[in-house]
Amino acid sequence: MYFYDSNTAVGGCARTLPQDPGNLQLDWLEVQLQLFRERGIQVWLWGHVPPSSYNFYSECVSLLYMTAANCKRVRDADVRLPTFFLLDAQQLGNSTIQRRDKLYEADLEGQGEDEALPPTVLKHPKKQLYKLLLQEFSDLPRAQNLNHDNYAVVNVAPSVIPTYLPSFRIFAYNATGEAYRPGLFGGGDGRRGTSSSLKALSGGLCDEDEYANSWRCHLGQPWHSSPEAPSRTNRLWTPLGYAQSTLRKMNRADESRPPKFKLEYLTFPVHALHPPAPETDEAEVEAGTGYATNSTGSTSIDAAKPRKFWYPIPKRHLPRTLRNSTIVKSRKFAPYGLEDLTIPSWTGLAQRLGRSKSKRLRQKFREFMYMGAGGA
Repeated sequence: MYFYDSNTAVGGCARTLPQDPGNLQLDWLEVQLQLFRERGIQVWLWGHVPPSSYNFYSECVSLLYMTAANCKRVRDADVRLPTFFLLDAQQLGNSTIQRRDKLYEADLEGQGEDEALPPTVLKHPKKQLYKLLLQEFSDLPRAQNLNHDNYAVVNVAPSVIPTYLPSFRIFAYNATGEAYRPGLFGGGDGRRGTSSSLKALSGGLCDEDEYANSWRCHLGQPWHSSPEAPSRTNRLWTPLGYAQSTLRKMNRADESRPPKFKLEYLTFPVHALHPPAPETDEAEVEAGTGYATNSTGSTSIDAAKPRKFWYPIPKRHLPRTLRNSTIVKSRKFAPYGLEDLTIPSWTGLAQRLGRSKSKRLRQKFREFMYMGAGGA
């Protein structure tokens, strides 16, 4: 509530107001994240509505985006437009992000409410946000030129409330390997891949009067980033994927026929849903990852401690077509085929979506983004 520009009782996280409630809240968050970092604890930032320059004070947005870039992994729950987008440190606070935020809100406002429509159907007269996301994805550098130190991923999840299409996600994590111990500023861990700061990336922007006294032109501390972190490589506590289930046909449900959640899609590759075909007599793999991956992310079989295969999604929750272990692809339920949810995996998906030839993948992305309401 301290970040909304409709709240005139606060100072909007202005740098000249250190006791502003928004600044105090973000100061507290920064201290908590540092304490967790010193204890070697991995953190996801979780919010309700994604930070937006459309309805947040711009200074609050800059600080929130900087915190997200430092944390690398953010989840937000939004009631209407589940999707994902990338935060590029080189674009923090610039017109590109502001334009995306405005289009996001315009899409939401364009939906409105229509009494003639059941609660399971949404109106989407304008889909500019979808087009802008594809444009941002297509502008990403090629894989060999992509600096993952500069990126953070924001996942916007759907809401579970029945006003819109109730949905939820079940995440799976890598529970094997050694814990990642991040280095601290000043001490160095020999693995931190960036020394950039928001101020350094602002360049000539800070010469303009509008930005001279803004936070972005005075945040000179580099953000945390390491190629060995769980957000960058598959190791202990790396998120491996999620399955999203949705409650459909609510308008047809009654006491005798309650609505049921059904799988809408999952991020895993289909081959990860079942045990691999044994190449030797050892058909069992290490439990915890579902992929038989070790702390370095490479495929292996633990001969010393063979354990039963761990299913990332219980078979009873899979549709019938995916219960068949001989199925290797599913464009309907598993079009993304992400081996994990690290930043390189998300940027790889974004690059695929940015290709104009990926028409089927784009079609599914749009369908998932708009919850099937006119998305195909």
